[in-house]
Amino acid sequence: MKETFDAIHDILIVGAGLAGMRAAVAAEAGLDVAVISKVHPVRSHSVAAQGGINAALGAGDSWEKHAHDTTKGGLWLGDQDAIEVMCREAPDDIRELERMGVIFSRDAQGRIAQRPFGGAGFPRTCYAADRTGHALLHAMYEQLLKRQVRVYEEWYVTALIVEDGVCRGVVAWDILNGGLRVIGASAVILATGGCSRIYLTSTNAVINTGDGMSMAYRAGAPLMDMEFIQFHPTTLKDTGILITEGARGEGGYLLNTLGERFMQRYAPEQMELATRSTVSLAIGTEIAEGRGVDGCILLDLRHLGRERIAERLPQIRQLAVDFAGVDPIESPIPVRPGAHYAMGGIKTNVWGETSVPGLYAAGECACVSIHGANRLGGNSLLETIVFGRRAGLRASEYARSAPPPSGDAGFLQREQARIAGLLKNDGPERPWQVRDELGQVLALHLGLVRRQDRMAEALSLVRALKVRAERVHVEDKSHTFNTDLISALELGSLVELAETVVAGALAREESRGAHYRSDFPKRDDARWLMHQLCHHTPDGPRLDHAPVTITRFPPA
Repeated sequence: MKETFDAIHDILIVGAGLAGMRAAVAAEAGLDVAVISKVHPVRSHSVAAQGGINAALGAGDSWEKHAHDTTKGGLWLGDQDAIEVMCREAPDDIRELERMGVIFSRDAQGRIAQRPFGGAGFPRTCYAADRTGHALLHAMYEQLLKRQVRVYEEWYVTALIVEDGVCRGVVAWDILNGGLRVIGASAVILATGGCSRIYLTSTNAVINTGDGMSMAYRAGAPLMDMEFIQFHPTTLKDTGILITEGARGEGGYLLNTLGERFMQRYAPEQMELATRSTVSLAIGTEIAEGRGVDGCILLDLRHLGRERIAERLPQIRQLAVDFAGVDPIESPIPVRPGAHYAMGGIKTNVWGETSVPGLYAAGECACVSIHGANRLGGNSLLETIVFGRRAGLRASEYARSAPPPSGDAGFLQREQARIAGLLKNDGPERPWQVRDELGQVLALHLGLVRRQDRMAEALSLVRALKVRAERVHVEDKSHTFNTDLISALELGSLVELAETVVAGALAREESRGAHYRSDFPKRDDARWLMHQLCHHTPDGPRLDHAPVTITRFPPA
């Protein structure tokens, strides 16, 4: 029995952030392209990016220097063929964004302004004050409207349709009206963002629950390097709200309770603009050794002056005033590291292709891999633009020659049974309770410093939470705008991905970038200069390895 599709498109893009919209804009004219998103496109998490987007535009800079900084910053775990593609194509992509209407900040000569960021040997981060993601996302949405791309707004994709090993579309829940729908596509591009909401306190929006990673994983596409979760050095105390690296790029100081610029001890040359893993670990050390200020350290911008803060960091000032009661013109901001970014994700090549034909991925949900063990600030927005564009182009080529999708009723029936089971659950716990406990487990056992016994305990706890997540009580039994049901579905993704993060971290017996183990404190290229792949099995993740691609920069 074949399923009648509710709709069929040549290309269906899951996720309406920068990677997803850039893929839609890049798709070839004449193809039927649609975007499906669980939120309105300009509420995608890309809008929250603050500091900037990297490209070698300045005199004396080059894509080769950008590639070297990216490779070195990622502790040589990034694939250098992918890094070279990104850095080589970055300048043209920035100019294309400018032509699309992105209003970048300007220098005295009227050129796109660039600020220094951590781990970079040159000021190459283009920015729009401290609202760069906002400027990019709104410009991209205008391009979507211009091209009259169909947008399924407030739809939650629950599963990929894979027939005979080929991706043919998705099953999705219409949040506004209720009910499952089957949408066919010759090619599907996942652009669903990261999964840092597995931690209790995160810079990520609450929608960043790793849905795309989880769907691809269940559909047979391996995840890669999931153990590498970046902690941003500067988030507001108690809230996890991001305080951009641009604040340090503009010249901000990090101070301990003694008033010392303590980065002198950890990175005397780069100081506050060392790589994020270095700065985060330094801040954690200062706090652990009693030189913090009420569990934080202080970010001091006062010496920048009122005019520069108002021009370059207006949003940061407002966030500090609103959420910490501190005006950075007059007082330092209390900050500490918080979960921020997943370096790992769905394994793809440089064109966004996964191991499942017809399935592509781009942005934070994908692992190309360009970030290696530690992402440089300004490279995440660049990744969404470069690889979103490339995925859109390659999916277009594929869709033109792919046979039209045919639907198997089994996919819809299985998802209907799964949803019905969740709605009938009468367990004692609500989805948010299990989600909060998961966040606490990850925060306590897989933070800045990791060790074998704590991670082994975390794995046991996460697996228990995985069972409990299947039994949570969904109080709202309605179909129309049932956010309680969506929370239960998101929880399933979170616990599944948390298991891959813990399993990968336990297996990697070294310290590299964002993965620091006190029981294995040294980097071990002899044994661990390799990627870890996670394959889905009924018993949990199965791990194996893949080589790192090295071209022009041997490990140092």
